[in-house]
Amino acid sequence: MYRKRTIEETIKKASNNFSVVMLTGPRQVGKTTVLQNCDSNRKYVTLDNLADRKMAIEDPDLFLQKYEPPVFIDGVQYAPNLFSSIKLQVDQQKKKGMYWLTGSQQFHLMKGVSESLAGRIAILKLQGFSQQEKFDFSIGNVFLDTQSVLNCQPMKINLMDLYKIIWRGSSPDLVCSDDIDWEMFYDSYVQSYLERDVRDLGAVSNELTFLKFMRAIAARTGQLLNYSDISRDVGVSSPTVKSWLSILQTSGIIYLLEPYYANLTNRMTKMPKIYFLDTGLACYLTNWQTYQALESGAMNGAIFETYVVSEILKSFWFHGKRAPLFFYRDKDQKEIDLIIENNWQLIPIEIKKKTVPDKSDIRNFDVLTSYSSGYENGFVVCLAQDYSFVTERVRAIPIGYL
Repeated sequence: MYRKRTIEETIKKASNNFSVVMLTGPRQVGKTTVLQNCDSNRKYVTLDNLADRKMAIEDPDLFLQKYEPPVFIDGVQYAPNLFSSIKLQVDQQKKKGMYWLTGSQQFHLMKGVSESLAGRIAILKLQGFSQQEKFDFSIGNVFLDTQSVLNCQPMKINLMDLYKIIWRGSSPDLVCSDDIDWEMFYDSYVQSYLERDVRDLGAVSNELTFLKFMRAIAARTGQLLNYSDISRDVGVSSPTVKSWLSILQTSGIIYLLEPYYANLTNRMTKMPKIYFLDTGLACYLTNWQTYQALESGAMNGAIFETYVVSEILKSFWFHGKRAPLFFYRDKDQKEIDLIIENNWQLIPIEIKKKTVPDKSDIRNFDVLTSYSSGYENGFVVCLAQDYSFVTERVRAIPIGYL
């Protein structure tokens, strides 16, 4: 049974404004399914079909004659030379919503787009199900619109249910069916990713070492990126670590949260923080076999923070918005988990695995008063069941609002 996705309205809006819409994201997050559901009458062709792939590669003009717009081309990364021919068709016909495209490997896709379709294409990001989608709970706005969030009644999520949700992950297959074995699913997922996506990129000579690298990154989710530490643990050079991180990032597996600094000073941390975008995959790679073990284990705080960050990112991406997210850390070890930048106003957010946050949890918010923009409101995302005020302008928000 199909579950409605938040990004559907964004896709339709983009199709009314651009000639080409491209939906990117990691494998098995539902890109094909959501586009087919948005327009069941649109012609559909997949480049997993070898005959169509051969035509698209060898004679892209003939391919586009056979599959005239409006058309949905699935797996366009297999024929990157299609982009030039699509550009010609778009420039000649000048219609909106002509081509819908999907692809998992953003390396190939972005290269073709930047060279051929700039200004003609809307690029949207899809991930696995958001918390709202899992429970059919729609706020209808990005997390930035906090008043809309607070006007809704939050979902009631207890601690063990939350960690089961985190551990299970966001893949549509796992969310929609309790019958699918968690370990078998991620075994297959990682194998497919290594054998198809990573191998096709040609940047990895040893897949077993790359798997070790993925495990090392998963163990560091929610932490500062330190190339030297990862290099030492995995046994590869720092340039290799940087190259492989780019693969994970552009594949939609991880997100690098950049530090906030209005003025470039040497007191600010320049290293980003690493976050896995599917907490289930992170749990699999770090060998948490049950959600009970995860909740009581050493990574419970980091994985909770990872979950919150990924949910806030989805709220922006699924509405077709750039995510203006940062974190703060200086050399005095003062840190703020998240900062949302909105029209030069800063919204600081702390993420705490507790039910009753207090003023000590937001003690570092005051560092933002040194910036000309300052901050008007802040939040603590926590395990409370209802929102409350920590101070006059800082609210504690239940995770059920995400």
